[in-house]
Amino acid sequence: MKIKLLCVGKNNRSVWHESVDDYIKRVNQFTSFTIEYVTEGKTGKKSIPEVIKKEEAKKLLLKVSNDDMVVLLDEKGKSLNSITFSKTINNLQKNGVRSLVFIIGGAYGFSDQIYSRFPYKIRLSDMTFSHQMVRLFFCEQLYRAYTIIHNHPYHNF
Repeated sequence: MKIKLLCVGKNNRSVWHESVDDYIKRVNQFTSFTIEYVTEGKTGKKSIPEVIKKEEAKKLLLKVSNDDMVVLLDEKGKSLNSITFSKTINNLQKNGVRSLVFIIGGAYGFSDQIYSRFPYKIRLSDMTFSHQMVRLFFCEQLYRAYTIIHNHPYHNF
């Protein structure tokens, strides 16, 4: 199964970047994993959030194919613990999902078009984090999921 993390925002070389790269390498020991970025909508004093979300939705939809299973990383999503997340990943693989795309939205979240097209949502926490931190946390949890699936000692059972 190929997994892609699709992010709205820049690939800025934050303090988190080295750790994200490390987890990308770790996950790729188990499955194909990449991160792609789309530019965020232009913001300013006169910016309208709905317009920005629609602009970002157009860019996101260009990066998703009809064959992709898409999961939104969203504050309105279902909360999963690490074991349940690993079981979800494992079940998707066993059920023949070939391409899984997780999406992190922009500063204003997702447009209604994205929500209606992709109803499956999960959240990483009840707290709010910067997009750079969310990327790192997601990559770590994906790696943890694969170590659970493969009975690797990284996750203490």
